[in-house]
Amino acid sequence: MSNLSERLAARRRAEEAAAAAAGTPLAGMPAQVPAETPFTEVVADDRPVPPPVPPAGASDSPLNDRRAPAPDAAVGARRPQALNSERIEELKASVHAELLRQLGPQLYDANLEQSELDQKVRAALADVLKKSDRPISAADRQQITSEISDDILGYGPIEPYLRDPEVSEVMVNGAHSIWLERKGRLVPADAIFQDEAHLRRTIDKIVSRIGRRVDESSPMVDARLPDGSRVNAVVPPLAIDGSALTIRKFSTDPLTADDLVRFGSISQRTKDFLDACVRGRLNIIVSGSTGAGKTTTLNVLSSFIPADERIVTIEDAAELQLKQEHVVRLESRPSNIEGKGAVTIRDLVKNSLRMRPDRIIVGEVRDASALDMLQAMNTGHDGSICTVHSNGPRDTLSRMETLVLMAGMDLPVRAIREQVASAVDLIVHQTRFKDGSRHITHVTEVERMEGDIITLQDVFLYDHSAGFDAEGRALGGLKATGLRPKFLEKLAYNNVSVDPLIFAPERF
Repeated sequence: MSNLSERLAARRRAEEAAAAAAGTPLAGMPAQVPAETPFTEVVADDRPVPPPVPPAGASDSPLNDRRAPAPDAAVGARRPQALNSERIEELKASVHAELLRQLGPQLYDANLEQSELDQKVRAALADVLKKSDRPISAADRQQITSEISDDILGYGPIEPYLRDPEVSEVMVNGAHSIWLERKGRLVPADAIFQDEAHLRRTIDKIVSRIGRRVDESSPMVDARLPDGSRVNAVVPPLAIDGSALTIRKFSTDPLTADDLVRFGSISQRTKDFLDACVRGRLNIIVSGSTGAGKTTTLNVLSSFIPADERIVTIEDAAELQLKQEHVVRLESRPSNIEGKGAVTIRDLVKNSLRMRPDRIIVGEVRDASALDMLQAMNTGHDGSICTVHSNGPRDTLSRMETLVLMAGMDLPVRAIREQVASAVDLIVHQTRFKDGSRHITHVTEVERMEGDIITLQDVFLYDHSAGFDAEGRALGGLKATGLRPKFLEKLAYNNVSVDPLIFAPERF
């Protein structure tokens, strides 16, 4: 027979399980216990516990046996966790409401520094929790403090992932589905929003800080966070399964050319060659699919620009991080709720020509601004760089033709191709592989027109012959084809020399 304390503990556990399964027992009546709990338990005076008296009229059928388990006995064993979670959510809601009542308008005071607001919120939160009449463990207190702070000062459940340096993108597909891109791969997040209203409040907080709005009349919005992260939100009725939120995180420490070499995205030879091309004022197009790393490559190429040149950058959302001192940054603007006031990339490209730029860098050419970009490249603004969505170097030229036709100019295709062949010197194409890694796969020279076709010549090409390792990582690399580009004379004219060994053929 076990000692008295163990028997009392077993008795208490049995009563708690019975209370969770069947509600609070009547006063003076012993709690009903599951069948597996023996009724030979003894109380402090070692007398057997009397069985409960069945109600009047109850039959002696085994169905009414006092030892039969309650129908919810198995569920009752799991209920304490659910009740604890519900209690935490209830406590969190009450603390949140009290915190908002205490701080009030201070949360939206534009003159209040973020650090000062953070201190006020955390101090008020600690005070509210201290005054709470509900007992709470240290772990629950820390959880509630963290979640409420993220809701008020940050962006709710996704705030920890926005702080995580390994997460490059956060994708919310409705209130209960959050996905992350971590190290190039998609993984589900261990977090959810409480409901659709919670998600909409977070989206409204993001877009309201830059003077935008999102509702049924304007259900799509592009915005950016204060740190520069790019945000896209789509709300019902366009988003069928709940609001969709996509955040492309802004890198606080941008990758350098040496980082790309270390990661295997480019080779040392390619880095030296691209450095010479940028300093030699070649017009370069960086192409690739969505998420292939075009903006990172554009940032790296821009770092090769000499510090004594005036640079004008034009973007939809400011992402470039140039280290030069003489940089003018321009950002397009969408139309307001009345459909007016839009300033497009094309408008900014036109205006940049009057700003005495040495270099024009366009974050992404996706519309009729392609025509103005080609004209800028052909009218003395050598060394311009832009990005284009495409599947390969040849497809990049076809897409440029299509974008020029969007300008509404009835130009012959041959005339457009002559403009492209004259303006563009080099195409740098980037691809994201299945293992999540990003690699430059083509460094291609745009040569000249032969008939109605623009001829291309690969200077560096990715070698896929090495295949993949056991974990699916690509083993190939970017290698020289052995062909010397025709624009070496142009580089020499700009006092830039290239080591001929860079083009020495490498075995595929």
